[in-house]
Amino acid sequence: MIDLRLPIGIFFILVGLIITIYSIIAPAYVPHIKEHINIDLYWGIVLLIFGIPMTIFGWMAEQKSKNARTPEEKSTH
Repeated sequence: MIDLRLPIGIFFILVGLIITIYSIIAPAYVPHIKEHINIDLYWGIVLLIFGIPMTIFGWMAEQKSKNARTPEEKSTH
């Protein structure tokens, strides 16, 4: 059975990459805000920082569960 951390992590990595790349290519400019803060860049990085460990931990759990199977279970899969 797949660990939910793996697809959740992949989803956050993909969304984080899309937002980060978009914010670098077309930075948002809001004229009424004096500080030029690229919030999309920051949130893209936050999503990447969250998604990478989720994916790693999900992958590690998958590997651990594959190694923990008995020889009978391995022969049936």
